[in-house]
Amino acid sequence: MATIKRRISTLGIIGMLTFILFTVTAQAEQPIDCLVCSSGTMTTIVESEGLTIISFESKGIVLDNTQSKFFDSDTVHSVGLMKIDKGKLTGSFFNKHMDPSGDFYVLEGSLVSGTELDWKFIYGTGKFKGITGSGKSLRITKGKPISPGTSQGCTKVTGTYELKK
Repeated sequence: MATIKRRISTLGIIGMLTFILFTVTAQAEQPIDCLVCSSGTMTTIVESEGLTIISFESKGIVLDNTQSKFFDSDTVHSVGLMKIDKGKLTGSFFNKHMDPSGDFYVLEGSLVSGTELDWKFIYGTGKFKGITGSGKSLRITKGKPISPGTSQGCTKVTGTYELKK
């Protein structure tokens, strides 16, 4: 009987430690669920038979859908290149996101398809110093350009992040 009680106690302690470790680990990585709306300009660098290269620059704002609102009201400056080679679209970009206090972080990403991007954090200052994580962005709306050479739209951004402790 004492052996059974000891096993139950040991299992209970192991269970509690596992729960605590799982909770600490789960809290370290946080979800990202944001909407980023922006407006930008595009410049054609090369346009020839079978090859088009376009640079773009845009600016926008982040609406954070999570309860924490950690990224809410961050402003965004994005620059990048797109290439259409024999009908295949590729591209890469860098984004600087700045929160209302002036702290910022930088993302690097690449085009996966015509509307989907993969990205990761590469740098941060202030409260974002040491930030890591990655995710996906999916264009959910794109309006008719208000002026030639411009683009307006919104993307859904999902992923996870972790702050250096």
